Amino acid sequence: MPDQLSEPDGSVACPSVLEPASEFITAYEDHSNAPAGRVAPPNLPAALSALKTDGEFDHLACVTAQEYTDRYETIYHLRSYDDPTREASVVVPVSRDKPRSVSGASVFRTADWHEREAYDLVGIEYEEHPNLRRILLPETWQGHPLSAAFDQDQPQIVPLREQDGDIHGAIAQQQTDTAGDTMFLNIGPHHPATHGVMHLKVTLDGETVAGVDPDIGYIHRCEEQMCEQGTYRYQIMPYPDRWDWSGGGLLNEYAYARVAEDLADISVPDYAKIIRTMSAELSRILAHMLAIGAYALDVSGDFTATFMYAIQERERVQEILEELTGQRLMFNYFRLGGVVWDLPDPREAFFELVREFLDGLPDRLQDIHTLTTGNEIIQTRTIDTGVLPAETAKDNGVTGPVARGSGIDYDLRRDDPYGYYDELDWNVITEPDGDNYSRFLVRLREVEESAKIIAQCIDLLEDWPEDDRTVQSNVPRTIKPDDDTEIYRAVEAAKGELGIYIRADGTETPARFKIRGPSFSNLQALPEMATGGQLPDLIATLGSLDTIMGEVDR
Repeated sequence: MPDQLSEPDGSVACPSVLEPASEFITAYEDHSNAPAGRVAPPNLPAALSALKTDGEFDHLACVTAQEYTDRYETIYHLRSYDDPTREASVVVPVSRDKPRSVSGASVFRTADWHEREAYDLVGIEYEEHPNLRRILLPETWQGHPLSAAFDQDQPQIVPLREQDGDIHGAIAQQQTDTAGDTMFLNIGPHHPATHGVMHLKVTLDGETVAGVDPDIGYIHRCEEQMCEQGTYRYQIMPYPDRWDWSGGGLLNEYAYARVAEDLADISVPDYAKIIRTMSAELSRILAHMLAIGAYALDVSGDFTATFMYAIQERERVQEILEELTGQRLMFNYFRLGGVVWDLPDPREAFFELVREFLDGLPDRLQDIHTLTTGNEIIQTRTIDTGVLPAETAKDNGVTGPVARGSGIDYDLRRDDPYGYYDELDWNVITEPDGDNYSRFLVRLREVEESAKIIAQCIDLLEDWPEDDRTVQSNVPRTIKPDDDTEIYRAVEAAKGELGIYIRADGTETPARFKIRGPSFSNLQALPEMATGGQLPDLIATLGSLDTIMGEVDR
């Protein structure tokens, strides 16, 4: 275990952020991003409650489970929505012989899904959990794949009736008193309205949604384990693009770059920071335009106009990013310490291409507004449907446009600055109503803010002295962070807070690589948004989350 933090006289020092829970903490750890306190399993709910209430840590960003040679461990990564630079971690060790902990879901609703994943893959059981069952794998799966004792050769194929059982009756009894009068409806997993390979198990009372259970895991690809087998310097960076195939890959690359650079103490030249910031915002526009076009298709069946307008904007951005990175979607452009190469030559032609796009964007966005936000059908389908109150959003760990659509003024680009964002003039967009319309409007307005950021970056790059155009700092050929170094870092990706936890073991590959995909927590809030609404509202609500299953299943 990491060394304890100690006072000069040898007594254990309590970091101020952990003071509200000090009576429950048995020892302290020094993680690179935040102080951490070890808590015995029975004391976890009380410790989390004290930190949430008295410490004002109202955001459970991530839950990481892992196995050591002598124990299992669960880490609860806490932040504040008002100030995400205030961080703390609660570490709950349990024995290898009996990996049994206690759930934190009674304090943070979002712990529900995170602990289910930890149970499913690592094998830690959480007492007092509201519904401890597998989340990525079938309920009949034998063993836990991330456990050292997992037998990879045992058979796993089972019939559907064994896997699901009477799922209709179970959902109905959990979420409605009218189980005998309800109907069970499968939506997906192969259905265009699910925006990926996802299965919604829906219980209907007439046309009213009495319960909905998102069934995920259909495209789990072991992304975390592949990253654990890759070297920090060369082999991990291509993977983040594949977590968000809507076009937000450069934002995901930024997440890995940030955590690895902080872990290995690597600096980034200002010139490279500006290129990163510009390319990240182009990537955000790619992702938002797909969300906008697909949403119009979901809600009003508008394929010919709005959908194609959005796809045309994506095509313009893809041409720019293809010039810059050489790729149209899986970019692999970032490198630790900067980017792989400078702007394309001739630079003037590249600047002209970007400015031509930016100059025409306001009029084209106004056309999309006319077709969507001013459309009576879309207004009727989205205003006051899928309402997500701010406190419910926070309790579920919701971030990104979904959170900002509920009036939560939370954006890591401003609140936990990285890149060149804190040097530029732009605004965080929020809408107060928390409905489907608000989330759609936030994305449209965020495209305008991304354009402002890109324009400022272009001006800076154009005037940057030629002899100071360093695109990458001097990075060691082999990166081997110190053994037992632990860090969690996050960026504002297209869907929200994309965080990565890394534990180093002294080698050039991570011992643990945990991905906090924003869509994972956003999707967990769907039942609270959709239950009680009409069946068509469920489709509108799911589409408003802009879920990408690559970062849900990983």
